[in-house]
Amino acid sequence: MPFVSRPVRRPLAAHWWRGASFPDQFNATDQDFKKPVAKSLLRAASAASFLSVQALICIGTVYWAIAETLYLSGAGALVLGVLFALLSAYVLLTVVRMAFDAETDPANQ
Repeated sequence: MPFVSRPVRRPLAAHWWRGASFPDQFNATDQDFKKPVAKSLLRAASAASFLSVQALICIGTVYWAIAETLYLSGAGALVLGVLFALLSAYVLLTVVRMAFDAETDPANQ
């Protein structure tokens, strides 16, 4: 799933009915649309990698505990491993998306 950018939130004065001139609402400048720069992308990548490692350790520990408690081996352990791999992929994608959104949000800059 591609990253979906948030709509740009403009201050109240930027709307024509709040006192700004009418053309100002439609003439967007570079400040209105901030593009992610290398610094924010590097921060997002480092935050995502840190949280991803933590999530993988926790999910791997839970997998190991369940597999050993139920004495799973062979096919049973493989099925459980696939389920936990899908869970891990979902968690990692969520973490990466959250880190990217947090680092590229203009309110955090």
